[in-house]
Amino acid sequence: MEKKTIESKDFLLMLIGQIISLFGNQILRFALPLYLLQKTGSSVLFGTITACSFIPMIILFPIGGIIADRVNKRNIMVILDFSTSAIILCFSIMAKVFYIVPLIAATMMILFAIQGAYQPAVKASISILVDKEHLMQANSIVDMISSFANMLGPVIGGLLFSFIGLTPILYISIACFFVSAVMEIFINIPFEKKQRNENLFVTGLRDMEGSFRFVFKKKPVLWKISITYEMVSMLLCSLFVIALPVLITQNMGFSERMANRLYGYAQGVIAAGSIAGGLLAGILSKKLKAKTIPYLIIGCALSILTSGLALQLFQSSMAIYVVLVAGCSLLMVLSTLFQIQMMSYVQILTPNELIGKVIACVICVCMCSNPIGQFLYGFVFEHIGDNYYLPFYAASFIVIGIGVITRDLFCKIDYVMEQ
Repeated sequence: MEKKTIESKDFLLMLIGQIISLFGNQILRFALPLYLLQKTGSSVLFGTITACSFIPMIILFPIGGIIADRVNKRNIMVILDFSTSAIILCFSIMAKVFYIVPLIAATMMILFAIQGAYQPAVKASISILVDKEHLMQANSIVDMISSFANMLGPVIGGLLFSFIGLTPILYISIACFFVSAVMEIFINIPFEKKQRNENLFVTGLRDMEGSFRFVFKKKPVLWKISITYEMVSMLLCSLFVIALPVLITQNMGFSERMANRLYGYAQGVIAAGSIAGGLLAGILSKKLKAKTIPYLIIGCALSILTSGLALQLFQSSMAIYVVLVAGCSLLMVLSTLFQIQMMSYVQILTPNELIGKVIACVICVCMCSNPIGQFLYGFVFEHIGDNYYLPFYAASFIVIGIGVITRDLFCKIDYVMEQ
């Protein structure tokens, strides 16, 4: 039997398609919200639309998982990339005619909805395209690809946005999604069609029920680590998603063009932190244990705490900017290590016939908090006055508490993995 490694043709084709697609996605997701914030100047509107964009994604993740287990995963990726390209083309035409705020809100919701159906297919494909002993490495590579796009996308998007505006970014994104879809046509993902004795709606409900039953009843450790990651993401990651653009572009005294560039650079440096986390996960894949996760969580909290201290104590806007970006980058290093470990545990503990649905279920649980956190932080930064450091302090102290009380949980995961 042929060994399926990270060097196999199909896995490499999927990676190349992901690089192109994610790059287009990231420059677009950088430009649209920033354009909205500049046009309106409202952090509440910015936070609300960003939060609402996640709702279709959360809803479609379980559905995407069901589809990923019943439809050829390659076909899902191809169809959705072609569809995204067409949607951005329509947006670029309609933006010249319609009021931009509701159009951006609708477009972002559609794009996030597509990602909700797309990502379960990608995640579920990994365990099919590589053997079990290569899963940690494969997950770290896929995560690094995402982080690489996160790093280059905002930097290039920030430069394009500051010099030329939104339109070139739209055209580049259209081309990226189209080329990615063409690349994915040539991927061979083994697929065995399942027989259905019921209509698709009933089958879907049964599949969804089965995935949640597996996570909450048969492997309850999965939902517990999902909730832990969800809380850390809501308190810390949602914080910098809202705080960085609001502080850099609205409150730190930079010119508009300089603020756009600095925000783009910040996103790139933060994404570099994700890449570093992915590299560390790949290098340490055989040494990482679940019992180290509480220390990663506490480290995440301390990285955000330093940003709060800078906001309260420093007078120089550039000094605050440097500490903010460095703290958020370190947060991404540590949270990426946590995320890759969590996803690898899910893939190892779940049978192949359930993998798409269960991954979607776990990601859905993890993502439910993102809209809540972004909406709340948008409201907080609109009404907090000059006390920008307070949310950083509150979030970091709560997350330190989470790290302390979850020590026993993650020690138990090591025990379960050894069984």
